[in-house]
Amino acid sequence: MPQYDTVIIGSGLGGLLCAYILTKEGNNVCVLEKHSQAGGCLQNFRRDGCIFDTGIHYLGSLDEGQVLNRYFRYFGLMGKIPLRRLDEDGFDVISFADNGKEYKYAMGTERFVEVLSRDFPEEREGLRNYVKRIKEISDHFPLYSISDVQTDISETAFYGENAVEVIGSLIKNRRLQQIIAGTSPLYAGVAAKTPFYVHALINFSFIESSYRVVDGSQQIADLLCRTIADNGGTILLNSEAKRFHFSGQNIKSVELSNGEFIEGKNFISGIHPSLTIDMIPEGFIRPAYRHRIQKLENTTSSFSSYCVFKENSFPYLNYNLYHYNNDNVWTAENNAENNKPENFLLLTPASSRSDQWVDSIIIMAYMNYDEVKKWENTTVGKRGQDYQEFKQQKSAQLIELVEEKIPGFSAKIKKCYASTPLTFRDYTGTPNGSLYGILKDCNDPLKSLISPRTKVPNLLLTGQNTILHGALGVTIAAVTTCSELLGISYLVNKIKAAG
Repeated sequence: MPQYDTVIIGSGLGGLLCAYILTKEGNNVCVLEKHSQAGGCLQNFRRDGCIFDTGIHYLGSLDEGQVLNRYFRYFGLMGKIPLRRLDEDGFDVISFADNGKEYKYAMGTERFVEVLSRDFPEEREGLRNYVKRIKEISDHFPLYSISDVQTDISETAFYGENAVEVIGSLIKNRRLQQIIAGTSPLYAGVAAKTPFYVHALINFSFIESSYRVVDGSQQIADLLCRTIADNGGTILLNSEAKRFHFSGQNIKSVELSNGEFIEGKNFISGIHPSLTIDMIPEGFIRPAYRHRIQKLENTTSSFSSYCVFKENSFPYLNYNLYHYNNDNVWTAENNAENNKPENFLLLTPASSRSDQWVDSIIIMAYMNYDEVKKWENTTVGKRGQDYQEFKQQKSAQLIELVEEKIPGFSAKIKKCYASTPLTFRDYTGTPNGSLYGILKDCNDPLKSLISPRTKVPNLLLTGQNTILHGALGVTIAAVTTCSELLGISYLVNKIKAAG
């Protein structure tokens, strides 16, 4: 029976980064992936010769000296991934149907304030205070500035601050408040629950700088997998972890769906905490801890249309478009009542073929899992004709919505594909196809904060649920998890030395 220093469950970004760190330090590591392809939300798929990203559509803080750039240097990624920097004066564009005007997020805090102040001159000071505040919050979290200074952040007031309330205290104009929160689909924001620190960490990262990966984010996973293998690590595809087996209070091995056992000294789970808990037999953790993890609320899911264009018919947009058919951008919880999409996020993937025209586009809108619940016991490719018709209807509704914003849009489409919360569930292993895992709640912050440590001595957690989702959040989570095995000061010094 194979035995490893560390067994990692899940080959998403968090699992691969942990494997990279540990194999670089000489650990004998095995990564278990239930699918035939590694990468999780880094995965791409191809249709009609076009590459579509499934999860990571753009990256923040990648300019020289910025935090993700420094982490990516340590992970051997900078200079090896083709990147395209988005428009400095408008990398994200927020628009509302009621006035047809577009409001731009500019890169750099000073430019961000200057560009939005042109439309809201009376809010210049409020905007300055806003960018000052989000920078302060980013600086407060040590690993967002690559520091090993230990702060008891569980006691900070940051976790209990509501995003809507803090934005409202800094910005008085209601339309500008909505613009500041206009990228809330990046964290599936819920007005009554989303903490301001979630908004701040994500927005500040993209305001620093924003990039797309040219020809798809799968390249990040592929590079990491190659380095892990070069370092002596093992990645087992088509290997679904089903159950932990114990010796005393520690995990001895993990049983795969094919009946094979993989032994290890330490185990790291990059899959959802509730799915991890399901793998632990009764009696090895307290029922209260099990119940708490399994009952945590998750973020909503989404519906996506992947459109292939007629040749040279649609221009490449070097920005992301967030469009709202109403004046409220906090809509993540609204879909149970109204199943027709009212808002969308539109992205044109960066391709090496051209920076003038695009051959495809991705349109995303929130979707409640209840809309697809009737098919939840089916698998990909075997959901039936009624499911295909459902997807076609939703795509038509979404394209019609885009047509209202961009007249002539639908005439440029050659073919359209679609995914639902079930697709996301099956490929990423998130409950109900949740976009970003566990919903952070400012009303009960400690409940939704997940430590990398578990109640099992040799089981750690990593991934989007431990610190924060997104490329930067998951990177920091991987460093946090591995620091439990290597020491935080030791690991931070290694990262600093790399860049």
